[in-house]
Amino acid sequence: MSAKVDRHAAELGALGNPVRLRVLRFVVQAGTAGASAGAIQAHVEVPASTLSHHLKRLVTAGLLSVRGVGTSHVYAADYGALRRLTDYLWEDCCKEGKAAKACC
Repeated sequence: MSAKVDRHAAELGALGNPVRLRVLRFVVQAGTAGASAGAIQAHVEVPASTLSHHLKRLVTAGLLSVRGVGTSHVYAADYGALRRLTDYLWEDCCKEGKAAKACC
């Protein structure tokens, strides 16, 4: 397999959990400023240790970045990675054939 396919498989694997999907959507909606771990925890309503696991998985997959702000951690979406992932999923959609008729 190619490195690109491996990367996208890891990204999709990270999104294959309802909590992580909710976290990602919340952080995406926060914009480029990102969202603090506390704000994310309040939104998804999971224990801090559970949230930490999910955030680490999204950061490791390259979908989120993290930075320290004082004593807090702020998570931001990697919009470039998300765009590359969605582009990959759609890249063959509108080529000739049955798929083109279904999606375009």
